[in-house]
Parts: sequence; structure tokens; C-alpha cells
Amino acid sequence: MWRVPGLLCVRVARKSKFSGSWNRPAAFMSTLLINQPQYAWLKELGLREENDGVYNGSWGGRGEVITTYCPANNEPIARVRQASMADYEETVEKAREAWSIWADIPAPKRGEVVRQIGDALREKIQVLGSLVSLEMGKILVEGVGEVQEYVDVCDYAVGLSRMIGGPILPSERPGHALIEQWNPVGLVGIITAFNFPVAVYGWNNAIAMICGNACLWKGAPTTSLISVAVTKIIAKVLEDNKLPGAICSLTCGGADIGTAMAKDERVDLLSFTGSTQVGKQVALMVQERFGRSLLELGGNNAIIANVLYGPLHTKQAVSMFLGAVGEAKKAGGTVVYGGRVMDCPGNYVEPTIVTGLDHDASIVHTETFAPILYVFKFKNEDEVFAWNNEVKQGLSSSIFTKDMGRIFRWLGPKGSDCGIVNVNIPTSGAEIGGAFTINYSKDLPLAQGIKFQ
Repeated sequence: MWRVPGLLCVRVARKSKFSGSWNRPAAFMSTLLINQPQYAWLKELGLREENDGVYNGSWGGRGEVITTYCPANNEPIARVRQASMADYEETVEKAREAWSIWADIPAPKRGEVVRQIGDALREKIQVLGSLVSLEMGKILVEGVGEVQEYVDVCDYAVGLSRMIGGPILPSERPGHALIEQWNPVGLVGIITAFNFPVAVYGWNNAIAMICGNACLWKGAPTTSLISVAVTKIIAKVLEDNKLPGAICSLTCGGADIGTAMAKDERVDLLSFTGSTQVGKQVALMVQERFGRSLLELGGNNAIIANVLYGPLHTKQAVSMFLGAVGEAKKAGGTVVYGGRVMDCPGNYVEPTIVTGLDHDASIVHTETFAPILYVFKFKNEDEVFAWNNEVKQGLSSSIFTKDMGRIFRWLGPKGSDCGIVNVNIPTSGAEIGGAFTINYSKDLPLAQGIKFQ
């Protein structure tokens, strides 16, 4: 295992097609990082040069082959064969069959299986966190922290498995009782983004499982190795408990698989995490069939100020970064720090600070997914609260103040309308338990035990 200043080699993904069998010349094989001695740890996760990207109780895949790359140097890591539409159809059917078995198991027993999944993840936390760093681009401590988040959600779900209840309500008729009971929805489709390739699946998967649902996962194509590695860990737990593997199915793929999931009436609930632009399309497709969706959209945070970070995920992301910097300058902004691509291998860019833009400039409201901080001067609280809320997408927000009144106004009905609202802490490193966090100490600890050192 080798390191670039403070981080593990990271990756970015790019597609390539291969026809016929997996057999390739030895020279081609030797170029893959997985075959190099310093990356032998990848095989501890069950990964190989060529990996099946479909799991429904057995592994397979008849779709396109993609190669994943390390964003730190753009070298290929390994390959994954994605799902074909035939694979998708077969997997959905097996997942629904598995649900009929899983839903009959008492919730506390389901919780026990989830507990075992959490323990299995604990055993692999360092090596799996290293894969997150290698394939996605996070620094190593954040990669490990992301796996820890899945572990934490498993612990949380285990407790919930013994607390799923429903009130008994008074009836207007003598000798009657009104009972509210929560039942599983069936098959939960989970589409996750590249930036949190483990944690987002974990949030959805652990809770869905204890509620009695089967899961069908489509991760981002550029983090396919992570999807395969996580599913292998889960599959072993299900196998040890003599349960159908299709309870936690996997179909690696691109937009075709995602579109199929959104339109498929057999997918009872679709959870999608990604950009607002794609989320709108997903919402319309699900709504067209009167389906249920759970959307986590938007990447704009009211404050971000980390200088310890990995490379951008892909070369395309670097182009988007340069485009955003150019657009900011064109709109009258001044780059007071950064703004350039770093002269080194991989997809590294400088952390960038821009001043002088209007609060409602188009580029300010654009999801760039890059380390760019726009700084504005404001006159009063009402004005800056309004600026925070005028952005259509709002993932997380934070305010730094010792004014108690301002804190509660920030958390109140006219305060921040973002999904996560913080006080006196950065917008990264959210805890699993709730959407509002207040720091009343003088320290700035991160969740999941992450330490930048």
C-alpha cells in the first residue's frame, strides 16, 4: 500500500468495452493495480482482475465491462462486468422471491442478521476504507469513517428492530380498538452516488432490512469495486444464516439500470442519491407509476473549509472545476486563492476561494462538486438567511454564533431550509441520529471518529 501526501491512492472510473471472454494478454493484466504487490490487500475483499457485478444469490453479469481507475494517478485498478437488462429482470424476480421469506422472519431476528453484517464490516473496516480511498478519492481517514458510518447505522437498526410499534387508538364504537401497524413495503431499490459509495447504501440497507424489506442496489459505475466488495461481505452473512442472498441484491450498471428501477412497478420504494438534475428525472419516472421515492439531492453546502482532501473523482470533475472557476471570473468574481489544476499525476486541484460575486450568481447556485468556496459579505441576519434558502438545492448548512436567539432562529421555521442544519460545526461529518446538531463546546470533533492528522 502506498500513499500520496496524507492520502491513499484514489481512483476515478472510465468505461471500456471488451467482447467475448475475460481472457486478456498478460501485459494488459499486469497494468492493473490489483496485480501489483502493494495492492495485494484488495484480494482480502474477494476482488480479482475481473469481477462479476451482479449478485442475486449467485454472482454473474452479462453486460458491459468497465474499468475503474485511481484518481490519484489515473491508473486502472480492476474491471467489473455490469448487469444486462436480462440480469436485471432475473435479479428483480429473485429479490421479490427472497422478500417473501425475509418478511416472515420476526423483526428482532432480522435485527440479529443486521448486527452480524455490522460486525462483518467492523472486521474489514480498514481494508474496505482503503478501497474507498483508492477507488473514490477520499483521504484514508474519511474512507474508514464512511465504513464506520455503515457500522453505526447497523447498531442503530438493531435497536429499532425491537422497537417497531404502532399505537392503539380509541374507537368510537364499543368493544372495538383501532390499531396502527407498520408493515414492510417489499422491494427497496437503492441508487447511490460516487461520493458516499458505502455510507449511503448502509443508511438505506440496514433500516430497510430490519423493517422486512429486500434491497436491490445500483451503485455508481465509477465505484463498482466498492459495491462488489460490500455485497460480498453481506452475502457471506446471509449465507451463514441460510438466508437467500437475493435479500441484498446488486446490479452494477449505468443509466439503463437506474431508469429500469425508476420505472419498475415491482420496485416498491426507490431511494436515489445524486444530483438535483438527475433526481428530477427519477422523481418524474417514479411518480408516473404512482410509486414511492426517497430522494437525497443537492451538493451545495453553506460552508465548506477543508484543505485536507483527496483528488477529484474523475477527469470530467476536473473539467467541471475549471469551468466553474472560469464562469466565476466571467461573472465578476475574484479568485483570491487557488483556481488551478495541480501539476502532478491524478486529478488534484487547488482549494479555491472566490470573492466579489453576487449571492444569486448562477455559478454560486450550481452543484460543481469541487473544493470551491464562495465568500459573501452580508448586512444582517435576515438577509443572509434568505441567501442560504434561495438556492434550490440545499444538502447541509451551518452557522457559527454564540447568540442564543440567532441559534434558535436558524433552526426555526424561518431559518435554514437545508436537509441538515448545524450550529458551530462544519457541514461535513454528519451523525446518523438526526438532522440538527448544535456544538456548545470549544472543540470541533468530527463524527465517526474521523481525525484529520
